[in-house]
Amino acid sequence: MNDDYIKRIRKLIGHEPMLIPHAVVILLDKDSKVLFEVRADDGYLDFPGGSVDMGEEVIETAKRELYEETGLIADELELFDVYSGPITKYTYFNQDVIYGVDTFYVCRKYHGELKPQKEEVKDLLFLDVNSINGKLSPRNKKVIEDIKARLL
Repeated sequence: MNDDYIKRIRKLIGHEPMLIPHAVVILLDKDSKVLFEVRADDGYLDFPGGSVDMGEEVIETAKRELYEETGLIADELELFDVYSGPITKYTYFNQDVIYGVDTFYVCRKYHGELKPQKEEVKDLLFLDVNSINGKLSPRNKKVIEDIKARLL
């Protein structure tokens, strides 16, 4: 549903920046390692998440995106933080520009079988945030700092 909305708006504004609400999940395993995706489009490390559909509650988006991208089902989600502003700017390969209002949730209780979404996710990795070696966006660098300070 949201893809159609975004496509309609893009036809009107071209590559001009858009403000997009996102829901994102910080999923921790029993060893406090964090689940990261290797994005299929640019190879960056990212958290499971995506844009909020029209009329959808943000927490429902977080659950839906987690399941779609990883095959995991959140049993509990706890609000972590909201990120916005310059650190959320992203330019896609087609030169579309977005700024996010990114609501992050923490998930420590989940079930399901880990299975990456082929279209968007190249790989899924549980990583120690103290020793991450990979490409990170400015937003995700800030989120990792906050995880270290507040969750571990």
